[in-house]
Amino acid sequence: MTAHPIRRAFLALAVTALAASGTGLAQAQGKDIRIAHVYSKTGPLEAYGKQTQTGLMLGLEYATGGTMQVAGRKIVVIEKDDQGKPDVGKSLLAAAYADDKVDLAVGPTSSGVALAMLPVAEEYKKILLVEPAVADSITGEKWNKYIFRTGRNSSQDAISNAVALDKEGTVIATLAQDYAFGRDGVAAFKAALKKAKLVHEEYLPTNTTDFTAGAQRLIDKLKDQPGRKVIFIIWAGAGNPFKIADLDLKRYGIEIATGGNILPAMAAYKQFPGMEGATYYYFGIPKNPVNEWLVANHYSKFKSPPDFFTAGGFAAAMAIVTALKKTNGDTNTNKLIATMEGMSFETPKGTMTFRKEDHQAMQSMYHFRIKDDPAFAWGVPELVREIKPEEMQVPIRNKR
Repeated sequence: MTAHPIRRAFLALAVTALAASGTGLAQAQGKDIRIAHVYSKTGPLEAYGKQTQTGLMLGLEYATGGTMQVAGRKIVVIEKDDQGKPDVGKSLLAAAYADDKVDLAVGPTSSGVALAMLPVAEEYKKILLVEPAVADSITGEKWNKYIFRTGRNSSQDAISNAVALDKEGTVIATLAQDYAFGRDGVAAFKAALKKAKLVHEEYLPTNTTDFTAGAQRLIDKLKDQPGRKVIFIIWAGAGNPFKIADLDLKRYGIEIATGGNILPAMAAYKQFPGMEGATYYYFGIPKNPVNEWLVANHYSKFKSPPDFFTAGGFAAAMAIVTALKKTNGDTNTNKLIATMEGMSFETPKGTMTFRKEDHQAMQSMYHFRIKDDPAFAWGVPELVREIKPEEMQVPIRNKR
């Protein structure tokens, strides 16, 4: 028995429609997931930017099991060099969203560049995952709902360093760069101190090479103070603020303290065995499968250990892939935001969680004490203790 002509025509149409919808689904699944990485490929923070890029690519490799795909969609990373200049970063991000049609962006390296980029993400209604720019204001008063950050913020740096330094009878002066990173860092550090006394804040231009005048002001403020005397340094990029030790600080009983840094900068730490502080990452500290993979593969590919910002880039990749797996490869911005708010994900530092209120990744920090180990070219930060996220009362400063 043959089908009625009308029924045959209807069935043919239904099959065609089904095939078309299947093709559309396949095309949607097969379409590339495009990610812009806007970072300091050149400029004063070039070393940090390049580490972030290395970490991002290694993290994507690890998180996708080497396929560079999520839900059948290939991940494509488009690199853009902001040169550490806010106006350049702003225009590059706009071009990435508008012309390159990226689904989301990662970066930048500099806090100043990040602050210029935040409104662009809001204008284009696309996610900007900030890594590693640190200024509190990025997830504070300048924040908008399209901003997430895997990098630590100034408060996390400051509160964890206060754990090491905030003791009764301690007098502290700070030395920092005169821009968002330095000023936000000092403000957060100051707010975190409960027992120690802060007597002076010294700010110097970001390109300072001669620290003599600043060091003399610090010495003058501290030398006649009773108790333990500490200069806490917050510095990034070029210049070596540890040169202030050449002014014979020991004669005045003054110590130096600082947070973690990249390995080349930590060569200066070798002359300060016993120096304490808190760091975001050091490859020898976290014990977990993700860090083990990162360390082994970085040694294998580059004949060196992963550094401070390599771990950050890796964490950003883990956050992105974790979210995309949860959405089954759907890059719809609102869906991603809903997925990422409160989301936990694994990183070389262990578990991080995006705080729902401001999208800041809550994460562990590490209280260290420097050891001069002849096997290494840098001062080795030995773990005193892990400072867990719940121990740090990181302020929520946005106006959500």
